[in-house]
Amino acid sequence: MNHCFMYHGGFENNFGKMKSGATSFEGSDGQAHPIPAWPSGADGVCIGYMEKTGKKFMAVRVVHGSTDVVLQDGVVLDAARHMGYGKRFGAAPTLVDDDGIIIMLLEDIMKKNPGQATPLLPIRSMLKAPEKK
Repeated sequence: MNHCFMYHGGFENNFGKMKSGATSFEGSDGQAHPIPAWPSGADGVCIGYMEKTGKKFMAVRVVHGSTDVVLQDGVVLDAARHMGYGKRFGAAPTLVDDDGIIIMLLEDIMKKNPGQATPLLPIRSMLKAPEKK
């Protein structure tokens, strides 16, 4: 399964305004910039992230199927832990094909946002379920 990380703007200008179904963010130039559609190859969990001052990247949104959860508290992303070695944040969406890493990220998100675990638990369970052949 291919999971995806995609940029959603600067944290300070956008986090408080982020809503489910968001299609744009405010750039540092004060203009609205579109959030591209999730890549067609991303058939797993899609993570929207924002850049916080000091080059910290924060997970702010989890999308899978019809589930679109904007986190109450952003979670600092550790590229090695949450994306895998050799993966980086960039202008283009980053694809990750390791379910275990995404399970770990979802667990970190639920620890920081326990009130939002209900819509995220089924996604985690789906990733943990053995593949049917």
